[in-house]
Amino acid sequence: MDPVIVVGAGPVGLALALGLARHEVPVVVLDEGTGAEERRAARTVLLRPDTVAQLTRLGCPLEGGARWGGWRTLRRRGVVYRLSFGEEGDDSSTDEAGGPTGTAAEGDGEAGTEPAGPSPLHIPQHVLTRSLRVALAGQPLVQLVQGSRVDSLEQDADGVTVRTRGDNGTWWRGSYLVGCDGARSNIRKLLGVRFPGRTAVERHAVAALRCELPWPGEGVLHRSPPHGGEVTARPLPGGVWRLDWLLPPGRDLVTPDALIARVRDSLEGWCGDVPPYELLDTGVHAVHHRLARRWRTGRAFLAGDAAHLLGALGTQGVEEGLRDVDNLSWKLGVAQHHGASEVLLDSYQAERRTAVGRRLRAADQALPGLRGSGGWRVVRRAVVPGSGRGRDALLTDGHLGRGPLGAPPVHARTPLVPSPAPEGSVTVGTAVGATAADVPVTAPDGSSAWLMDRLGRDLLVVLVAPGTGVWERRHWLGAGLMPRLAAAVAALPVRAELLVTEGYPGAAAHTVLVVRPDGYLVAALSGVRPAELYACADAVRGGAVTVPVAAPPSEATANR
Repeated sequence: MDPVIVVGAGPVGLALALGLARHEVPVVVLDEGTGAEERRAARTVLLRPDTVAQLTRLGCPLEGGARWGGWRTLRRRGVVYRLSFGEEGDDSSTDEAGGPTGTAAEGDGEAGTEPAGPSPLHIPQHVLTRSLRVALAGQPLVQLVQGSRVDSLEQDADGVTVRTRGDNGTWWRGSYLVGCDGARSNIRKLLGVRFPGRTAVERHAVAALRCELPWPGEGVLHRSPPHGGEVTARPLPGGVWRLDWLLPPGRDLVTPDALIARVRDSLEGWCGDVPPYELLDTGVHAVHHRLARRWRTGRAFLAGDAAHLLGALGTQGVEEGLRDVDNLSWKLGVAQHHGASEVLLDSYQAERRTAVGRRLRAADQALPGLRGSGGWRVVRRAVVPGSGRGRDALLTDGHLGRGPLGAPPVHARTPLVPSPAPEGSVTVGTAVGATAADVPVTAPDGSSAWLMDRLGRDLLVVLVAPGTGVWERRHWLGAGLMPRLAAAVAALPVRAELLVTEGYPGAAAHTVLVVRPDGYLVAALSGVRPAELYACADAVRGGAVTVPVAAPPSEATANR
């Protein structure tokens, strides 16, 4: 079996290698760098609960990051929005759009504290990369090759051949190739894919410093502070904070003295005087918004910054790249072991490019009103139609991964569902194409887990069966609907795991849920319906195979 070639060993490329290995797919990771990580305290990643769960399933030890106790949004000298984060799985405080319930006043008064779901994880990017490398070290299916720049790419009906330059320059043969090689992607250029968009939609000055602030363990967004422009303060482990100042439009140089002045002004405004602090790292970065025209060209794909750039209003580019990984890895696993349909391979672009494009449009529509250069009423209608939620709430959403600027996407028009909907479809608390709710489940072998812990490998078929938790496995396994459902699952055209849950939001007893390996709901059926269940599984694999499994490698092509 030819490996999948992954180009780029940043967080997205390394996570993709782990995801493919989880599907028993051999991988070669070609990295232009030397493997030495640049330790930048001011370069961090914010991971929401869905991507934290994804990395945990991949075996990545997420150590060295900080979870927050809360978040507060300030305007001038008053708190206008405040959230308190709860435990993992506590999402009762989010509304249907994924945003926090309620709306704080737009004035300068104090806001009450609203309960929220689990905290995001704030982690330095070099720590995340190191953790992914640690996880990869125990993967015999993954070969990491440093000092290899791809300068030639050829495709045929059975696979992809690339040539590398550098210390390990040679020819490599793979079944598929994924370019995860960043914003200046050489793979994207070799494929001739255009990368249109907007340059420098925002600029930020950044500093990482160690000090004591009045809100230990809480993230802060300060709009219209007494001195300077908008600034965020986000805690990291060890008493370290990352501070980001929104810079005015233009290319004015930010001198070291000017940046130190911003640090001192912010600290004085928050603390009443400038407290002792240790400056660890500084920088200035521009946020670009770009979206590649194509994410798939034959057997080659783009992911992460090679496919999209975003970051305005708190949106997170690395996190969207990890969602690319979650979407693509299981599809390439199906293709590698069973062959694939064009529908399945094209669905990566159809789902992920649409989701990121929607995120970019929401940010572009919100920017004029939030940054004071356009009408807020127009923005509110365009981004959150019918909503009375204000600027502060919308901007908070972006920073915390909620609402149109940050919530996990819904694939409302995915091609990987039966059309029309199967007979016997029922409505539950999760829309088709949305992420399934995380509920406790039990497998036929008696093992128990959360639904999200079972993702990443096979299709999941979940029977809602109240009362099974109080019965011994030997009683319910052979009773009621279980024998028929087990037989129907065994006859599916893809590998599937049968699970049972006591309850699911909005689902009646004996509802059967079909969940993709990346957690998206395919269908909810009333009772055991073998034909409809088969149609769902067939839709998930994209129908009949049209792209066969690649031929076994020969000595001449495996590594020329």
